[in-house]
Amino acid sequence: MEQNVARDKAKALLNDYLEMNNHRKTPERYAILDAIASMDEQFSLDQLMEKLTGELRFPVSRATLYNTMNLFVKLRIVFRHRLASKTTYEFCQFEGGNIHQVCSNCGKIVLLQSSEVEDAIEKMRLKRFKRDGFAVYIYGICSTCQAKITRKKNNEK
Repeated sequence: MEQNVARDKAKALLNDYLEMNNHRKTPERYAILDAIASMDEQFSLDQLMEKLTGELRFPVSRATLYNTMNLFVKLRIVFRHRLASKTTYEFCQFEGGNIHQVCSNCGKIVLLQSSEVEDAIEKMRLKRFKRDGFAVYIYGICSTCQAKITRKKNNEK
């Protein structure tokens, strides 16, 4: 899905939530949303803060950033990836579902496309539940980390 279409869907979702719950539509929330939508990969809160204060010249407080990100996670505008070593975020593209390959060693996350997995999930019969998306996480060791582990073992011999 095109980035602008996904951003527009996220804005509509945010607008609906704010209106239904009588919350203010602050410029900070929309600036954070625009910054997130423009990021191509997973990001940390520090990277997001750098983008807002540096490139976009829109400083926000750390508290505003944390609260807004928690709201965006709740609304599924962003995915939060909590790993042992770090927490990263990723803008949701609103394309049915996401399949993530996660390296348990370095924490690298790669978004995968798999029509077989998507088809299998679409065909699943769920009782008394309306599915509107999914996220699948596949954990393992990436090839870079595997090569480092192999080299280390070979050097120890």
